[in-house]
Amino acid sequence: MIKVGLVGLGGMGTVHWNNYKYIEDCRVVAAVGNSENDIRNAKSWDIPLFSDVNEMLDQTEVDVVDICTPTFLHYEHAKKSLSRGIHTFIEKPIALHKIQAEELYQLAQEKGAILLVGQAVRFSKQNALLKELVRTEKYGKVLDAYFERLSAAPRWAVGGWMFDKSKSGLLVFDLHIHDLDLIVSIFGKPLSYSYTSAGNKNKAYKEQYRFTYKYGDFNISAEAAWFNASIPFMARWRVYFENAVVINDGVTVTAYQFDHDPYVFDTEEVNKIPTGINVPPTEMYLNELNHFISCIRENKKSDIIKKEEIFNVLEILEDVSFHSENE
Repeated sequence: MIKVGLVGLGGMGTVHWNNYKYIEDCRVVAAVGNSENDIRNAKSWDIPLFSDVNEMLDQTEVDVVDICTPTFLHYEHAKKSLSRGIHTFIEKPIALHKIQAEELYQLAQEKGAILLVGQAVRFSKQNALLKELVRTEKYGKVLDAYFERLSAAPRWAVGGWMFDKSKSGLLVFDLHIHDLDLIVSIFGKPLSYSYTSAGNKNKAYKEQYRFTYKYGDFNISAEAAWFNASIPFMARWRVYFENAVVINDGVTVTAYQFDHDPYVFDTEEVNKIPTGINVPPTEMYLNELNHFISCIRENKKSDIIKKEEIFNVLEILEDVSFHSENE
């Protein structure tokens, strides 16, 4: 039995709680939290709640610490679990600074613990399919690609912490990190990049970005936004290969070619587990946590989420964040 200590019982903590129930011989046995919501959920789930990671580890035997707290707490909480050699899962982003991520991975190595960062979009069938199409060159080489991830401004964040750069990293660390992580995992680190940004003058942050990532023979564009408008969440991509355009419209993935009928790929999920957040029912979180638990059982590092990719993404986002602040 893999025993999990869940740190943070908000939106993502609830997602993880719901998904661990589908993993055989794995159970959440304790939690850390201090908010009224944390107290309410722990009581509803019938698990002991502690006020601090160290307190939980002192009083409960766990094999895994799963960190779903706000971004600015990730580094602090992960250091406590990794220092004790406990396998640790951290929701994205692992931290707001590359140097902190490097320190956590180094600590995990020294203590013999497995560390995994929750870059969940890699575990969706649509995105796994794209990676395979690029690898096999089924439709030829990539000529151009476009990624889009748009949302209303996250006014749901308790206390407004998402709008504090020191706590969340703002839009680039909240939304664009998903697409950039996917881009780097499929295409590697870009040779260079540039961006434009826009936003209301009365706001202390940019609300929309367009990025261009250069890869020599092709470019990748990406857009991310926290719009000052009540729009539905959108996550889509379009990739132009030599012999086809493949489009993920957020629901289906379709290949369009001359002299062929449009081909709709089978990306139907088997286990559509409700999330409770602004993401439709999906199995990608289950796939992600199953992978992490498998790594623990087999005592091996992840071959999907690699630390070098995590570092490359943070390096770019830190640079964008710094220059955006000084524009």
